[in-house]
Amino acid sequence: MAVANLTETKDTNASSSEGLFFVTETLSALKKLYLADNRPWVVAYSGGKDSTAVLQLAVNVLLDLGEKANKPVYVLSSDTQLEAPNVADYVSASLRRIEEAAKDLSIPLFVRLVRPLPQESFWGKLIGKGYPPPSRWFRWCTSNMKIRPSRRAIEEMTEACGSVVLLLGTRISESSQRGRAMQARETNSRGLNPHHEIPNALVATPIADWTTDDVWEFLASSNCPWGGDHSFMISLYRQAGGGECPAITDLNSPSCGGSRFGCWTCTVVKEDKSLQGFIRSGEEHLQPLVEFRNWLIELRDKPGYRSEVKRNGNAGPGPFLPHARQEILDRLLALEKQTALSLVSDAELSYIQEEWSHEFDFQNRLATDLAKRYGRDISMNEIKTNATMSEDTLLEEAALENDVSPDLLRELLDIRRRDFPSLDKWGAKTNFENAVGALVKKAARQAEQTTAT
Repeated sequence: MAVANLTETKDTNASSSEGLFFVTETLSALKKLYLADNRPWVVAYSGGKDSTAVLQLAVNVLLDLGEKANKPVYVLSSDTQLEAPNVADYVSASLRRIEEAAKDLSIPLFVRLVRPLPQESFWGKLIGKGYPPPSRWFRWCTSNMKIRPSRRAIEEMTEACGSVVLLLGTRISESSQRGRAMQARETNSRGLNPHHEIPNALVATPIADWTTDDVWEFLASSNCPWGGDHSFMISLYRQAGGGECPAITDLNSPSCGGSRFGCWTCTVVKEDKSLQGFIRSGEEHLQPLVEFRNWLIELRDKPGYRSEVKRNGNAGPGPFLPHARQEILDRLLALEKQTALSLVSDAELSYIQEEWSHEFDFQNRLATDLAKRYGRDISMNEIKTNATMSEDTLLEEAALENDVSPDLLRELLDIRRRDFPSLDKWGAKTNFENAVGALVKKAARQAEQTTAT
């Protein structure tokens, strides 16, 4: 069923979701999975159609089981603080309804919203530390803004509960690349596979075999357990002309730019088609965001804006120079005032000032004074950063200095530690070289696909 025809063909007397064979089969499997052990469920929810379908199935399981539903299900949603404003408002409203419905229905469903720390945020990295805007080869945004916050939350749950089952809305038919990756995974008798980056987390993909039409048919023919319907989500898809930015918990996920409604600042792709789609559909107030995003792309390679040496002293384009960072912050705060949108948090501004003070602002006031010009009074007590650098931070700095994708470097280290702890065994070096070659080819394919969008 096409998105464009969904609301037109929806019949108020349509059969319930249990009348659809593929739904009945999925619900039955999920009930068995839920009762099989005491592991809490974590449903990764982005607000898009696939994660909404999985969450709706999980809620239906809790309702059907009644008193037998005695272990918690957590709804994990990631707020990058950069989603298009209409999408962010929709997801926020949905989470509030989900939380209220869980209380009214007396089911063990709990919402967990995660955000990147100021030092992981887009503006913290770009304006505070001078990172260049993400590109297809240096995509530092996903790991910082989505993966780390989600991983922290899941790891907290595994520490408290021992292990969790992570329910994802990934589907084989989404793309040939994702389909191959899903089919290559080893699963146990219950269809679970270990998460390759999060210890003690098992992954379930309940709608893996569903088609896009199956997802829309399910959402159209069943009542939303947390109230309302999916008409606004459908309108977002129709306006954006593409798919959702999925809930990301690993480094194998592609960029959310292109045809997906992801971050409005996405500089990885040539054109943000979803934001342009929103504007064509009447959201003209978003046009300044598009212009600012395009300006960031121009600034990435503009002479005189980046250091001629990297942080390690080697020749080559380095971080944004102090005047460039100040200009970006000035324009960002002006954009915030122009659009009446909240675009940068107090904690991020405080972190930016802290970074500038370390590097070049010895009077400790440039960022705070700039913020005051736009009516923002920033307290330097907003954030306290750790004095020691984590392994992730050190790795990211090394990647930045050598023009290597931090995601690629991190995955390379994971392969070395996980699959080849010793290279002394016969054939280990050759197999390691082959694995590295395959990883580089995969990264190149992802970059090409991003460029194509």
